[in-house]
Amino acid sequence: MSNRLALFDCDGTLIDGQAAICVSMEEAFRMSGRPAPERPAIRRIVGLSLFEALRVLAPGSSEAEQLVLVDHYKQAFRGLRSDGLLEEPLFDGIPALLAALDKAGWLLGVATGKSDRGLHSALEAHGLRHLFVTLQTADRHPSKPHPGMAEAAMAEAGATPETTVMIGDTSYDIGMARNAGTSAIGVAWGYHGADELRQAGAHQIAARPQDILSILEDMA
Repeated sequence: MSNRLALFDCDGTLIDGQAAICVSMEEAFRMSGRPAPERPAIRRIVGLSLFEALRVLAPGSSEAEQLVLVDHYKQAFRGLRSDGLLEEPLFDGIPALLAALDKAGWLLGVATGKSDRGLHSALEAHGLRHLFVTLQTADRHPSKPHPGMAEAAMAEAGATPETTVMIGDTSYDIGMARNAGTSAIGVAWGYHGADELRQAGAHQIAARPQDILSILEDMA
């Protein structure tokens, strides 16, 4: 029998990292001598891999210019961490949700546009790393909505599309789930609105983390 896997996005779903992302992106553009995008535009790309995000935010730039922006973003983000200025709080209710799912026998995983280093650092900072059996990042997979991260997570967890639910806040998360053949729950506290998540193919929308438990029961 296949295991049940609850696969979470990170930024905008588990963690509220928008301040750090926006500040680092603004600094990356400043270091590159470019005008920074508006913050609503930056928030829209959260969930994509960094390179794909910068293709959106710097249209018309060459691949070499995008790689420079990627490097500058990483420098800025690392600078926040080393200076003790990195803030990535968990959304209210997330620890209780994860504990309840774990107790109910769900395996937990993450599929995120973060780097390996960024994801491990964030989970360890909140004492959550031990709860997850599979961690998939943009370092090793194509950007969402490509199904690669979800497929790798299912393989590691011994789950199937029929026993896996992707939980995320953007249309990229929902698109990845649909491309991988899994169920998809959109969350209303992140970067894309509920209507956009439904249009992308979310089967249900959770208004609060605690709603996910009842949604999963209804979907069983």
